[in-house]
Amino acid sequence: MTGRRISNILKKEWRVMSSDLNSLLFVTLLPLIIIAQAILLLWLIERFGGEAILTNTMFQTAIGKLREALPAVAELAIEEQLQVLLLSQINFYLLLIPIMIAISFATFSIVDEKLSGSLEALLATPVRTWELLLGKALAGAVPALLVTWVCAVLFILGVVGLGWGQLVDLVLTPSWFLSLFLLTPAVALLSFMLGIIGSSRAKDARTAQNIVVVIVLPVLALIGLQVTGFVWFTPLMSLALALGIAVLDILVLRIAMGFFQRESIVVKWH
Repeated sequence: MTGRRISNILKKEWRVMSSDLNSLLFVTLLPLIIIAQAILLLWLIERFGGEAILTNTMFQTAIGKLREALPAVAELAIEEQLQVLLLSQINFYLLLIPIMIAISFATFSIVDEKLSGSLEALLATPVRTWELLLGKALAGAVPALLVTWVCAVLFILGVVGLGWGQLVDLVLTPSWFLSLFLLTPAVALLSFMLGIIGSSRAKDARTAQNIVVVIVLPVLALIGLQVTGFVWFTPLMSLALALGIAVLDILVLRIAMGFFQRESIVVKWH
């Protein structure tokens, strides 16, 4: 029964999403813009800032960490080492896609139902609170995750288009795949769970969005830690990070259940 109730919520949310042009654009066009910006940024840094970076002490530290993780990098020219370093950040950059979709989409989920009055009918059904919240989070996280995977493929094609195709094997490491298939789903679910919390407690979508924005900062910190050479995420560290976020997902779901008091929340909203 639990699976059927969550499935019904998913179908309802996807039906609403598919009928709204803005939602479709958020889930499709926005990720393409993000990945296009990433490819353009890499090209601009390598093309116009490469010489300055190569002489930077911080770069020397970062490239040292990269050589330790990937000994084959030491055999490349220094310019190609810079390219590998830049490309190695994209696994974390891809995390921004589900986060941005959550900021734009998930926060409207419950707020819109509150304003339209459709939430009361939903709360009157036998669906449990955790099923409702998880279903709504998955309804956004699943398409966001699929789009992120598509964008990962497009990024690799873009790298080949830049003429860096010979470096792809050095970028597609176990850490890359762990990040893509474990960390990204965990972050996607966390982003939408935070969006649901914000949407359930806020009076409008703008206020709800502020809650999801906070997750952008840790993602940017992950990129900064690696690109500055402070730490390099090995497969074991990537796995540990993914499992840690997964545990956080469960905790956030429990917190969301505490905030979403179905017996009184509708009364408080009116």
